[in-house]
Amino acid sequence: MKWRRAGEKAIELTIRLCGISAIIFVFAIFFFVFREGSDFLIHRLDLTEFFTSIEWRPTDFRARYGALALITGTLAVTVLSMAIAVPFGLGAALFLSEFCPPRSREALKITIELLAAIPSVVWGFLGITLVSSIVTSITGAPVGVNVLNAGIILALMSVPIMVSIGEDALKAVPDSYREAAEALGATRWQIAYRVLLPAARNGLLAAVLLGVGRAVGETMAVLMATGHSIRVVFDSEFPFFHPLTPARTLTATIAAELGETPHGSDHYQALFVVGLLLFAITFVINLTADLVVRGIRKD
Repeated sequence: MKWRRAGEKAIELTIRLCGISAIIFVFAIFFFVFREGSDFLIHRLDLTEFFTSIEWRPTDFRARYGALALITGTLAVTVLSMAIAVPFGLGAALFLSEFCPPRSREALKITIELLAAIPSVVWGFLGITLVSSIVTSITGAPVGVNVLNAGIILALMSVPIMVSIGEDALKAVPDSYREAAEALGATRWQIAYRVLLPAARNGLLAAVLLGVGRAVGETMAVLMATGHSIRVVFDSEFPFFHPLTPARTLTATIAAELGETPHGSDHYQALFVVGLLLFAITFVINLTADLVVRGIRKD
């Protein structure tokens, strides 16, 4: 009994240390990024220019650090990719969970999960070679590497995690819910729409948010598929943004410029400020999701 209790305490202590270490690692990463960019952020960066200007020219004689085009590019690519990925991802999760024959389910799950194993640089290569030619032939766009191209690639990259988490959330709904709905004469589609989706909405929301995180944080595929052009993609002719416009994202800017930037220079520190902005964006997304989930649970 003593050895068993000692073993349980050791396991409990290990779990606590793992949880605490995860929090410590997050704060350590944030501290490192803030330390590298704090001097430039506090003393030399014009925040008004940073958030309102589209001129990102860190190598000019009079350097300009305007991140508005980078922010809008990140927002446009993420919104478009989620508009494509969410219906397909959640629809595929619902099909695998409730409508797919057992023999086909495992084969389809393995096939979908294999998409997550494809390296991002391969996705970027497909975007440059295959998707760009399809986009130009269908839309007539002069350039195939644009927001639409990147949105399609990111949607394909986000679907596997949405399907996996979404199916687990639907499978976690108690069978008594299905049996009660069937007893009332509901069809399979009515059970899925009126019972399963509302019951699993917390897990489905988590699946969507993980997909959003994948889209916001993706680097190499976006760098290759967007055209990496600094411009504001919002257009008065479209309700939100022009999907056929080349763009540049925050993550792609860091990946493309950090390796060739002198250590400690203003340009170097400005890239870490961009990293802090990414931290803030992901924090807002997670905080919003937490508030939404709490509101759903109260309802």
